[in-house]
Amino acid sequence: VQLVESGGGLVQPGGSLSLSCAASGFTFSSYAMSWYRQAPGKERELVAAITSGGSPTKYVDSVKGRFTISRDNAKNTVYLQMNSLKPEDTAVYYCNRLRNYYVDSWGTLDAWGQGTLVTVSS
Repeated sequence: VQLVESGGGLVQPGGSLSLSCAASGFTFSSYAMSWYRQAPGKERELVAAITSGGSPTKYVDSVKGRFTISRDNAKNTVYLQMNSLKPEDTAVYYCNRLRNYYVDSWGTLDAWGQGTLVTVSS
C-alpha cells in the first residue's frame, strides 16, 4: 500500500489550497478514505472522510463550509479542497484508508506517510 500526499505549501490567511493523495496497492474504490492533520504539539485529528462511492462525506466542525473532500476512483486519488484558510489550519496533512466510515474510533488501516505541510501565515 502506498499513499502519497501532495499540494501543500505556504498560503496567506483567506487563501486556498488543493491537496491530493495518490493511492496504490489496494482496490481504491472499495475503501472509505480520510484526511487527517497534525499541528505542532497537537494530536493528529480527523479532518474529513468520504465513503467508497463518494457520498456521504463528513468533516470536523472547524472546517465545515470551508473544506471539501472528493475522490476520483478512476484515478485512485482523493482530494481536499481547502478554502478560506486560517492560521489554525497550519499542520501536516495526511490521507489514509478508514476501517469504517461510520465508526471514527476504529481508526485507519495503513501506516502514515510523510504527509504534506500546509502553512497559513501572512
